[in-house]
Amino acid sequence: MRRLTAEEVGVHAPHLLDLQHKAYAVEAELIGDDRIPPLHETESDLLSAGLEWIASFDDDQQIAGAAGYAIEHDVVDLDRLMISPSHHRQGLGTALVTEVMELAPVTEVATGRDNAPARALYESLGFLHQSDFEPVPGLWVSRYRRA
Repeated sequence: MRRLTAEEVGVHAPHLLDLQHKAYAVEAELIGDDRIPPLHETESDLLSAGLEWIASFDDDQQIAGAAGYAIEHDVVDLDRLMISPSHHRQGLGTALVTEVMELAPVTEVATGRDNAPARALYESLGFLHQSDFEPVPGLWVSRYRRA
């Protein structure tokens, strides 16, 4: 697992985007709604999001999982957690979230309200549910925070 430089993000952007689409397709199926913005992003969108990245690589040096985040005022916003479906249930999500949590005293994250696996992961790591909101009619998202 390693933090990617801006240059590495550019090199790996096609792979990150592919992983993002696969990961968010799983979430869309879980929550019954495919209007999740990262599911529809282009490579340009991904690169212009202004995120820093931590990635985990498999034995073939392919990205198995990644976390995109931003840090502001001692708060890290975990904007994206993406695990390849072939690497689900192997502890990779826990490892990536734990690594991101070490970057600042407070970590915030949001996930689909009906994404039970993601919610269970965050709650198991000590995140507390803050609120639910509806960014577009019928698409519910839950916010979590860990201090």
